[in-house]
Amino acid sequence: MSQPQIHIAHIIYSFATGGLENGVVNLINHLPEQDYRHSIICISKHDPHFFRRIKTSNVKVYDLHKKPGKGIAWLIACWRLLKKIKPDICHSRNLNPLEAQVAAWLAGVPVRIHGEHGWDVNDLNGGNKKNQRIKKFFKPFIHRYVALSKESFAYLEHKIAVPVNKLTHICNGVDVDKFSQHTKGNDFGFSTTTTANLVFGTVGRQVKVKNHQQLLDAFIKLKQSDTPNAHRAKLLIVGDGVLKERLTATAQQSGYDEDICFAGHRDDIPQTMAAMDVFVLPSLAEGISNTILEAMASGLPVIATNVGGNPDLIMAEHHSSHLVEVNDVTALSDAMAQYLIHHELLEKDSSKVREHCIKHFSIESMVGKYHDLYTSLYQQKVSGRGKTCAA
Repeated sequence: MSQPQIHIAHIIYSFATGGLENGVVNLINHLPEQDYRHSIICISKHDPHFFRRIKTSNVKVYDLHKKPGKGIAWLIACWRLLKKIKPDICHSRNLNPLEAQVAAWLAGVPVRIHGEHGWDVNDLNGGNKKNQRIKKFFKPFIHRYVALSKESFAYLEHKIAVPVNKLTHICNGVDVDKFSQHTKGNDFGFSTTTTANLVFGTVGRQVKVKNHQQLLDAFIKLKQSDTPNAHRAKLLIVGDGVLKERLTATAQQSGYDEDICFAGHRDDIPQTMAAMDVFVLPSLAEGISNTILEAMASGLPVIATNVGGNPDLIMAEHHSSHLVEVNDVTALSDAMAQYLIHHELLEKDSSKVREHCIKHFSIESMVGKYHDLYTSLYQQKVSGRGKTCAA
């Protein structure tokens, strides 16, 4: 007799463009469809356009439409929904949905998992004592924690006092084939011939935590320097956000706006990355960056700030040359300059980073680890449904 499908309720704040959300899409699309069904529960709401990224037919999405403020109406709605749909596993991610684990406990959900994906905008280094107290309060309701980065694992172990036997480290993975089969096509309007350009690129929401200002300042410094071949440098910025107007103004005032392209939101990220030569991520904080993984799968060397899970992803031999400190504009500019000075590095590093990505961060490896986690906890707990906190 075959095992029934495991029903997972993924509880997240919203389901729209973002790294965490894209990770949920990748997981659902690659878990065996015959073994699982999924409910995505959004505390606020979902973007129907983004939802179309899910390619399987075993998924339903629910919006709780939480209103601004600290009301509990959404929690009551969540409890009622969980009572109705009866998932086997409740998997929440990051701070906002953590409260939903109480609703899951009251609804009798037998397996409760929480994922620590990265820092919150009001807690960029995990030092916020209020957030730590909140996480400790909800700890008894969680059977297992998933830490995406080594930093998050250490945070949960030492700051939240989660026992190691309740911690699992699962790094994000990437569909390497999806990002490796595209040739340069779109030149994004840069004024010189495509082959003469060296395009630095980034992908992300234009919000404070992504720190595009450091990248712009470093690029402008590079253009103003006497670095050999600096005239070849171009900058491609993909994404939208509240800071776009300010960043665009900075580019225009620099006098290098013809060398900087703001491409806006795009759904063709594999094709867009094919237009880049080097990927740069200057974030103030990160968990495990899907865009870094996608860049490496595309064969792009990655220069990034030394935060969060970035060191977990970057090749060890690149740590001293490709990881820079937050807001160190000179260090970032120098890291970018190495590919203009030593142009032969590009082809060599392109092959290396892709091989590194295939070996360590395949989507198959990530999905296999989640599959093992879900099935093992399901087998341990599903026979003992009831309103009990985690043992």
